[in-house]
Amino acid sequence: MVQKKPMKKVVAQSSTSKTNSLFKKSPKNFRIGGDIQPKRDLTRFVRWPKYIRIQRQKRILMQRLKVPPTIAQFSSTIEKSQAANLMKLLKKYAPETRKEKKDRLKALAASGASEPAGPKPMLLKFGLNHVTQLVEDGTAKLVVIAHDVDPIEIMCFLPTLCRKKNVPYCFVRGKAALGRLVHQKTATCVALTGVNKEDFTDFEKLTTVFNLQFNEDEKLRRTWGGGVMGIKNVHMMAAREKIRMIEQTKKETML
Repeated sequence: MVQKKPMKKVVAQSSTSKTNSLFKKSPKNFRIGGDIQPKRDLTRFVRWPKYIRIQRQKRILMQRLKVPPTIAQFSSTIEKSQAANLMKLLKKYAPETRKEKKDRLKALAASGASEPAGPKPMLLKFGLNHVTQLVEDGTAKLVVIAHDVDPIEIMCFLPTLCRKKNVPYCFVRGKAALGRLVHQKTATCVALTGVNKEDFTDFEKLTTVFNLQFNEDEKLRRTWGGGVMGIKNVHMMAAREKIRMIEQTKKETML
């Protein structure tokens, strides 16, 4: 009887690579005609309209350049809480719209009555020429000036005139905000010639604060604005100063 030789066990050699054949790599190809490009933040590469670019360039330029105090004072606007209280008061004295005036005159004509006699209602006055005349006449009790009037040169005289005539004034952010009060797109300035008895206490508080903050503040109209450099320039100047200090210490040690 022939004995059969025992079969040798064949051991499969493990492959040197640890890759799993079940999960194959499929690298993406982002060349032309390949895979869809990933989403990127392209904000820096957007070509904005010309008017937006001019606005941003002007804003940066006004930060960099030295601005004389006459123009720099317009950036010293009132705080948000003060602005809220002021706008709340001014809204009560907003003039009537064209539609409201038309309806009032129609109702007056239908009733056959004449215009009611008596003093004129106390309403907001707007327009640079009108407000200037009121300040010169001494009838304006409070003047509110927008900080972003363009060109700013047309408004530079008004704060000085208000100080000369002892009329409290203040700067608020946005000529559009003042325009909404008087039903216009924008308004350079508005003025109050008086208030009702129920608003007199609030009006006195605001005028007292504005008088101290703007009329009597000598520092405000003597401080230059601008001169704020960008982060790259700040780092560059700091590096130069560091090198200068190192050289100075070397010279001192040599002596």
